[in-house]
Amino acid sequence: MTATRNSVRFGIGDNAPRAAKVAALGLGIALFASACGGSTPEGDGGETSAAPAATGLSCPESQGGEAPEANPKGDPSAVPEATTTSDTPLVLGTLLPTTGALAFLGPPEIAGTNLAVQEINEAGGVLGQDVEIIHRDSGDTTTDIATQSVTDLLSQDVSAIIGAASSGVSRTVINQITGAGVIQISPANTAPDFTDWDDNGLYWRTAPSDVLQGRVLGNYIMECGAQTVGMVTLNDAYGTGLQGFISEAVEGAGGQVVANEMFNEGDSQFSSQVDAVVAAEPDAIVVISFDQATSIVPLLTAQGIDPSTLFLVDGNTADYSADLDPGTMEGAQGTIPGPFTGDAFQEALLEIDPALTSWSYAGESYDAANVVALAAEAAGSTDGAAVAAELQGVTGEGEKCYDFAACVTLLRDGEDIDYDGISGPITFDENGDPTEAFIGIYAFDGDNVPQPSRSETGQL
Repeated sequence: MTATRNSVRFGIGDNAPRAAKVAALGLGIALFASACGGSTPEGDGGETSAAPAATGLSCPESQGGEAPEANPKGDPSAVPEATTTSDTPLVLGTLLPTTGALAFLGPPEIAGTNLAVQEINEAGGVLGQDVEIIHRDSGDTTTDIATQSVTDLLSQDVSAIIGAASSGVSRTVINQITGAGVIQISPANTAPDFTDWDDNGLYWRTAPSDVLQGRVLGNYIMECGAQTVGMVTLNDAYGTGLQGFISEAVEGAGGQVVANEMFNEGDSQFSSQVDAVVAAEPDAIVVISFDQATSIVPLLTAQGIDPSTLFLVDGNTADYSADLDPGTMEGAQGTIPGPFTGDAFQEALLEIDPALTSWSYAGESYDAANVVALAAEAAGSTDGAAVAAELQGVTGEGEKCYDFAACVTLLRDGEDIDYDGISGPITFDENGDPTEAFIGIYAFDGDNVPQPSRSETGQL
């Protein structure tokens, strides 16, 4: 799964076109990305190590975070009336975090779904009816909130549930959702085992598997000149899966993982893991966590680790300007699935929720709502199984379109469509996975804010 805590305002998505640089992912992807370097600020605890990690990494220079030009949108007022109508509206549920360790992900994801539904209804809705959306909390894996929320959503006859954000949470409810004949479409699940889950064709996701992110990050670390890598890893489906793919890429490129220290969700002490990784004297250290990074990173820098040797992932590549002393993260780098974007999508989200300070997985959430709505139109039905049968078709071969108004106009004119979304081209395979995706690399500045550096695409 996952995503970013309090991410800087760089956005994910804005109708990014299919990229020209698509590299097939075999055993790895060669990447060139953001600048390394930075100071070694003092941490807030721990002993100073006699043998800090090497600081001789030399990453390629940043290419900046230029957004692709926004694609054209349709005219909601010009959408033809539905010729096929439904007696019941399309009802979407969301299972997104508003409490727990992942609560930072909820606001942008919820705003993304609300923006999509607003635009859908401005264009006349689906099958002659306004779309309805019901939001429920997913909590995290330390609670049973997700199960209770799904039970409630199913009782309200939803056709699809957008969520969860966490792969671990989705594991607890996927059988409950798909077993009820309802679509589950996650904007942020990245655990690879969902690809082969026995889900009756009802589980889909708009975020790429960590097969891609892990290989991108592992190869990038080697491109920076590291030979040995240490890791501090969250012991759950997300963490161990991502750790495995990063390790595979590092070792495939001739490097060595010299330490991998695990911790569990709910842990608050990380000194033993940090001590063990520092003692291994790696050239680079990867921290795979959620907001536990606010404790782990200061422990590392307090032991003399240069932040320019730190690499983060989508669960913790976040804005730490309010959490850590200035300079603590300067030079560190991290990855987040999704392309860089301009201002249009961010401005639209702020109209939905003016308090937003993060855009993480908003694009993927927006796209999830749109593809379900378009698939319902193509199916002429709001039945979950019927809608699921059209999801691959509305994102595959056909005339390209970039929002609901443009795409539904084509559908009602009898055309095949290929929805390319804010999060990327999507193009689902038969397992419900996107077959192409963007991975962005970000470099932390002196204020501990990640700045976009390079976006690459890959095939899965």
